[in-house]
Amino acid sequence: MFTGLIEELGKVKRIRSKGSSIHLSVQTKTVLEGMKTGDSIALDGACLTVTGVTTDSFSVDVIAETLKRTTLSRLKVGDKVNLERAFKGVDRLGGHLVTGHIDEVGRIRERRREGDGLALRISAPSEIIKYIISRGSVAIDGVSLTAVEVMRDSFTVAVIPYTAKVTTLGSKGAGSSVNLEADLLGKYVDRLTNYKESKITSNFLAEHGFGRQG
Repeated sequence: MFTGLIEELGKVKRIRSKGSSIHLSVQTKTVLEGMKTGDSIALDGACLTVTGVTTDSFSVDVIAETLKRTTLSRLKVGDKVNLERAFKGVDRLGGHLVTGHIDEVGRIRERRREGDGLALRISAPSEIIKYIISRGSVAIDGVSLTAVEVMRDSFTVAVIPYTAKVTTLGSKGAGSSVNLEADLLGKYVDRLTNYKESKITSNFLAEHGFGRQG
């Protein structure tokens, strides 16, 4: 589990194909503190397992399913990536609960300056738009942000100068692909409200001798 508050920008050091998967090495510094094999790390919002650690980098294996559902298949050596270690229960939860399980890939449709910050309009499939509400939470490339306006096939977010500086959102332009994860609470609400109705109804009970008045 993560918070969507990016700790550091890493740099892709090496990419090696392993059949339908890839082995990825990321050069970094801050997140290496205390890191060990088996730890979880969010890379551009996608939850991965650390498979190796050196003095200046860590490595992960990215399976075919993750490559298909995220932007990680588009990474090149030298690219910057957003990094966040797993949330510790004793920490302050400054963002929102982020699982690291990417829902869909969206695209930056529009980028414009808004004061000292940025305003981004993100196009997204209907499968994720239904979970996004105005002033609700959404993770973009692992960054916890608040949706400003929600339209039929896109939504907007405001990015403060600090976030633009310490994440990849500050350098991505119109046309760039981004990983999207909707707020977990919205998914549970949707699941509960659309769950298939039980076959045990009042009529069913009456037909089988239950609930009748004497």
